[in-house]
Amino acid sequence: MISETGEQLGVMKLEDAIDRARDVGLDLIEVAPNSKPPVAKILNYGKLKYEEKKKQQASKKKQHVVKIKEMRVRPRIDDHDLETKVSRGRKFLTDGCKLKVTLMFRGREMSRIDLGTDVLNRVIDMLSDIAEVEKHGELEGRRQTIVLTGK
Repeated sequence: MISETGEQLGVMKLEDAIDRARDVGLDLIEVAPNSKPPVAKILNYGKLKYEEKKKQQASKKKQHVVKIKEMRVRPRIDDHDLETKVSRGRKFLTDGCKLKVTLMFRGREMSRIDLGTDVLNRVIDMLSDIAEVEKHGELEGRRQTIVLTGK
């Protein structure tokens, strides 16, 4: 048994411990139920719950959530259009997001997969100064993806 001030009161009957907690106007809380004998403490249960909630909120604030932004391109994209998309992708990467580049094939474009691979390699080259490839995805159906992350 531990008192409200933190001093050890020793082994005590349950009824005596509950009476002592009532006299002080606080709660009797079992701190270590698995120990022999179990350890109980006199304190304010509402205050304990409040402090635990505050600790949980503080740990949540320190977490960093990584956002993934997607950029979609086609195998026959024009140079200027690709530069525009890459400049937007560069902004996403500098903001701390990951960039997922999705290459979409339509119709007969599937017969020229090498054109799509060239486009993805050009994107990687254009962003190589601020990003590196985290995941180089294979062709899945009519889509091929890569994930870039900032250096």
